[in-house]
This record gives sequence, C-alpha cells and structure tokens, in this order.
Amino acid sequence: MYVRRLTLSLLLAPALVTASFPQSSHVNPWAPTELNNLPPAASLTDGTWLKGDLHVHSSHSKESSNNSVAKIISYSESVGMGYACITDHDNHVLGDVAHNTWTDPDFKSEKLILLYCAEWTTTRGHGNTISAVPYDHQRFYDVRDQRDVVVGAVKKELGIHLSANHPSGKDHFGYSYDMVDSIEVWNSSIWPKNANAIMIWDDMLSSGRKLTGRGGSDAHHGAAPTPEQATKNTPQAAWNYIGTPTTWIFVKDKTPQGVIDALNSGRVSVSANPYAPRVEFYADTDGNGQPDMMMGDNVKAAGKTVKFNVRLTGNTAPDGVYTVHVIKNGNKYKDIQITGKSATAGFEDAPPAIERTYYRVEVEGPSTPYPQVPKSTEGSGSMVGLTNPLYFNFNPNF
Repeated sequence: MYVRRLTLSLLLAPALVTASFPQSSHVNPWAPTELNNLPPAASLTDGTWLKGDLHVHSSHSKESSNNSVAKIISYSESVGMGYACITDHDNHVLGDVAHNTWTDPDFKSEKLILLYCAEWTTTRGHGNTISAVPYDHQRFYDVRDQRDVVVGAVKKELGIHLSANHPSGKDHFGYSYDMVDSIEVWNSSIWPKNANAIMIWDDMLSSGRKLTGRGGSDAHHGAAPTPEQATKNTPQAAWNYIGTPTTWIFVKDKTPQGVIDALNSGRVSVSANPYAPRVEFYADTDGNGQPDMMMGDNVKAAGKTVKFNVRLTGNTAPDGVYTVHVIKNGNKYKDIQITGKSATAGFEDAPPAIERTYYRVEVEGPSTPYPQVPKSTEGSGSMVGLTNPLYFNFNPNF
C-alpha cells in the first residue's frame, strides 16, 4: 500500500521545468539622451521686472467683501504693481466671466497691464485661466466635468495659460498636470501651509516637467471703508491682501502677451510682499565671468563646472542675515548665509552632460514690513522669496 501511494504521489507531483530566457534586448525609449536641439537662453538684459498678483477676487465672486474691481486696480497701482490678474470664481456667474468681471466699467487702468483671468472652479479642484486677450471662457467652464483629454483639447484651442491653484489644499487641482503651464506654489501670506505644494512642484520638475512656479494671495476681502461696512471676514485684509505674495515676471515686452510669454518661460520669482527683496538666480555656464542664463532658462550641460549666483534685489536689511537654500533635483543641496549688505551668494556645481538637472532657490531672513497689510509678516515669517529653477538638459518636447 505504501509503495502504491508513493507512486501515485510522484505521478501527481508537478514537473520541474527549467526555463531558459534569451538575453534581453530591451531598450528604454525614454532613457535620457544627449539633446542637441536646445536653443540658447534669451537675453538677460533686454527686459523689465514687473510685479503683480496672479490670484485675486473682486466683488464678482459672491463670497468676497469690500473688494471691488476699482479698489483692486487702485490699490495695485498704489503699491507699484505692473500687472493685475483678477480671478473671480466662474461658477458664481455660471461661466459668464466675459460679461461680469471683464465688462465691469472699472476694469481699466493706464498704469497696469490688465490680464483676462478667472478661477476655474470645479468639483475636481481649482485652476486659474490667464490670457492676454478676451477668450470664450464659457467653453472652458462647460467642459469642466469632462475627461482630461477633452479638457486639454479645449484649453489648447482657446490658447489660454492654465495654472493649478493651491494644489495640496481642500480645493486641490484634481486634473492632469500635463495640461497646465504653471502651479501656485505660494498661496496667501501663510507660507508654512505651502509645504505640500512645494513637494508636488518638485515631483513634477524631477519627472521632467518644466512647470513655472508662481504665487497668489487668493485675497477675497478688502478693508471696510466704514465700520458699518465691515463683515466677519474683514479682519482677513490685515493678514492677507493683494501682493501677499507678489509674483515678479521678467518681461521682454511690457504688453499683456509679454507677461504671458514670460510666465510661460519661467522667468519668474516670488517674494513675500511688494516691498520684500526680489530673489534672482543666474548661472555662468561658459566660465567667462558673466551670467548667461537665468531662472526659467533651459540649456545643454557640458558636464563642466557651472558658477551660480543668487542676488537679493531691492529692500534688504543691511545688517540682516539671510539664508539661501539651494534645492537640486528636489533635494536640499546646500545652505549659504549672506548679509543684506552684500545681498549676493555664489556656488559651483557640475550638472551631468546627459541627465536632466535643475536648481532652484528659497531664501529666509528678516521679514520686510508691509504697512498696508500689517499682519502679513506674521504669516510669511522668515520666508523672503523663492525662484524658479535653472534647467539643464530638459527635453523641450516633453
């Protein structure tokens, strides 16, 4: 009986198969390769820095208070802004932004470049649409619940700049980042709440997406002209208002399209408020002692040492100590301390000749008072400003 059982078990046991696999000939089609089609960086001197706020709500957003279009424009002019982007919630007017914010009789200025903007407000999150000229926003509002491939096609047809708003908050951007042109990495004066937005930005950059980082106060409420006009939200105006933070854009042409072009290119810096120092970031790639690329630029690396330079331009505290945090490929690379008197920092590194690499900068130091929004510095704390990256070997056709 024992022999019969043993024989049966051997018959039922699975056969031992020795498989042999041919040597793999797989080639990753997406592996980094040498790029020979990168255009040279644009001029570093043929341009002007303009400051503004890319996320502000007027009274055409239903939950706003004491913040008319006239007030926003007048205030922006008073603090030296160069452009304005009023982003009212499109769902409050069922998509008809064109016959509300844009046709407001006070939507005009002789000092500011006015952009045609709206906050695309959907169940999947919020984004700002930005354009140099009026466009059919109703079409973009109507497509809000469709699949990303449909949304992206309409966005492309309209020719608008789409920016992801507060990407890590309650109303996070729930669409593909492949169809956006920028991301709000600093929302409102409260800097610490943006940590996850910065993480998302670094993830996108590290994966090869050349995505402009920008700021936006997301201000809804202005100061009440009289105590009788105050609302429960009026105190917010002392903490967060136009310019907290301020987004600086280096424009070649002082026109609406010039602002859009510079925003697309990433020649952008963000500061805590309109009076805080602007952080600028440059590199000397050929070793001649002169910078030949700035934030937003993308060049081919030669595998040689590059000299980087960080500058604080504007209102620095002469005896104040500033810490420059250099981030390389999403990780902290080094910290450099400078004083407001010198207001410049340098370092060297050799970006690889083939792999893509990016560097960006954050600066902490003494806060700059903003008298019109006196409590904003409590929210921004020691955060002074940040830059967009310098890019090496990023595929422009990604």
